[in-house]
Amino acid sequence: MGGLLGESYMKPIEELMEEHRVIERVLGIIEIAADLLDDDEEVDPDLFVDIVDFLMTFADKCHHSKEERQLFVKMQECEASGEVGPIAVMLREHEDGRAHVRKMAELSRQKMTKKVREGLVEAARGYVELLSQHIQKEDNILYPMAEQMLSRLDMEELEKGFAEVEEKIMGPGVHERYHHKIEEWENRYGRRT
Repeated sequence: MGGLLGESYMKPIEELMEEHRVIERVLGIIEIAADLLDDDEEVDPDLFVDIVDFLMTFADKCHHSKEERQLFVKMQECEASGEVGPIAVMLREHEDGRAHVRKMAELSRQKMTKKVREGLVEAARGYVELLSQHIQKEDNILYPMAEQMLSRLDMEELEKGFAEVEEKIMGPGVHERYHHKIEEWENRYGRRT
């Protein structure tokens, strides 16, 4: 663990919440870029291509993988339902988010016509709205629930599993690359207030 999250030890739930803070920074950039497109302003054509890369790699393969393949599984082992309730809602919202990202990916590679611009704005705003609410639900409902139901051993196993995701899925230098990219975007487009 390191890069975007720092070098110090973090409990698994704290790590997920720190990743949320990083994702929220990118949501701010997406919102600003969507507003610029909506106002017929110029946006770097590669911005959404790069944002989609971040969302598919960091938000989905790293963060959502830790939740879906590890945290949610541990919670279900402790009798939390994956069919109804908070976990089911989170899984459904992950799928809805992936649909928005696929739409952004498809449109970001096309010539920026009025129709493409409108579709990109719609997908971007839909994703920002969904993920902003999703993060609040996880931070305020699901994660506290996990902290109540999971044992110290469960948390230690999550810590090992999360480290494996970082090593095998993310790999060295990826967090740092995204950190620099986010700083570039914020310097160029500003930050959401």
